[in-house]
Amino acid sequence: MAATLAAVTVAAVALVGVAPAQASGKTSTGGDYAVTVNGTTTNPAVGKEYKLRDTAVTGTIAVRGKHNGFDIRLADLGVYDYTLTGAPDTQRMVTAPTVVFASKVPSLTAAQLAGTTLSSLEVKDDTLVAIFTTGAGKFKIQAKDGAQGGIFQMETEFAAPVTFTHTLGAGLFYFTNPYTGKINFGNGTPAVTSGSGAHQMLLGKDSPQVATKTSQTATTTTWTVQPGGRLGGVLGEDAIELSAGATNCTSDCQAQNQIRGSLPVPPDPVDPTPLATR
Repeated sequence: MAATLAAVTVAAVALVGVAPAQASGKTSTGGDYAVTVNGTTTNPAVGKEYKLRDTAVTGTIAVRGKHNGFDIRLADLGVYDYTLTGAPDTQRMVTAPTVVFASKVPSLTAAQLAGTTLSSLEVKDDTLVAIFTTGAGKFKIQAKDGAQGGIFQMETEFAAPVTFTHTLGAGLFYFTNPYTGKINFGNGTPAVTSGSGAHQMLLGKDSPQVATKTSQTATTTTWTVQPGGRLGGVLGEDAIELSAGATNCTSDCQAQNQIRGSLPVPPDPVDPTPLATR
C-alpha cells in the first residue's frame, strides 16, 4: 500500500499547478448566514449582500448558518464554539449540533488589540467575510455555510508573527490517518450510509499557510503564523484527500486551496486513536 500511496502522492503534487479554487462549502441544500452585531440580527435576502463598515462593536458577533455557526469575541478576536448543526444534507457529517472547535484564539497583546474596529463585514447567502483593524494591524475571517469543505479561515496582518491556539470541542480528537500519514481530527464515529440518520464520517484538518505548528496534543494545537499567513479549517473529503498542501500565499488567500475532486480520496479511517502529546 505504501508504494501505491507514494505514486498517488506524486500525481497529486503534479496537479497542484492547477489554479487555487475559491472557498468551497459543500452542501446539497445550500447555505444561509445570519449575523448579529451589537444586538441587531441581519439575514439578507437570497442573492442580496449585507455590508457594514467602520463599526465599533462590543461583546460578541454571532454568526449562524444552516450548516455551521460560531461566535467572534471582540475582546481577543477569538472564534468560539464553531459548530456543525447537523441539518439534513447529503454532505453532513453529524446529525445533531456538534462543537468542532471550542475555540480558535490568536494571542494578541493589549497594544495589538487597541482600537479594534469592524472595518468591513460582508454577508451574502452562504458567505461571510469580516475584517477587523486595530492600531497595530488587521485580522480577517472568511467563512462558508457548508456542511463540509474548505469553510473557515483566519488571516493576520500584523508586523510580527502571531501565535494561535486551536482547541477541539468535547468528544473530538486529533489522530494520525493511517492511509495518508497526516494529522486529522474527528470523533471516530463511522459513517451511516442510509436512513434518516445518514451522515458521513466527521473528519477535518487544520489548514496552515505560512504557519508553523509549535505544539500538538490530542485536543489542541498551537501555531506560529507569519504576517500575511493564515490558519484555515477543512472538513470532509477535502481533509483526507492526497494533496500536497497549501501554497505560501500571503495576500488575499482563499479559505481553501483545493483541486475540487481531482485528487484521490482514501477510505475512512477505522477506530482512529487519539494522539499522544507531542
